[in-house]
Amino acid sequence: MIVTTTPHVEGRTIETYHGIVTGEAIIGANVFRDVFAGITDILGGRSGAYEASLAEARETATREMESRAAALGADAVVGVDLDYEVINNMLMVSASGTGVTLG
Repeated sequence: MIVTTTPHVEGRTIETYHGIVTGEAIIGANVFRDVFAGITDILGGRSGAYEASLAEARETATREMESRAAALGADAVVGVDLDYEVINNMLMVSASGTGVTLG
């Protein structure tokens, strides 16, 4: 499945719009405790464990969005937006876009 932040796919036409599709992933508070407990992982101001957790959440949200698009019959998702929100000491990553069928 093609997933892009642009409103179209270069060289392809959009034949059908299937609607908005979303995916979410939440990183619980225990991840933050684990990350900060392992402060020795921080090198040069970056935490590899924290970045890995964010990457996993982003990939989960994107996969969920793709799955919902496929269930609608889409073969691509355009106009994708990733959003990060902190809710009650948890991090939510959401992915949203428009499921489409390309020609």
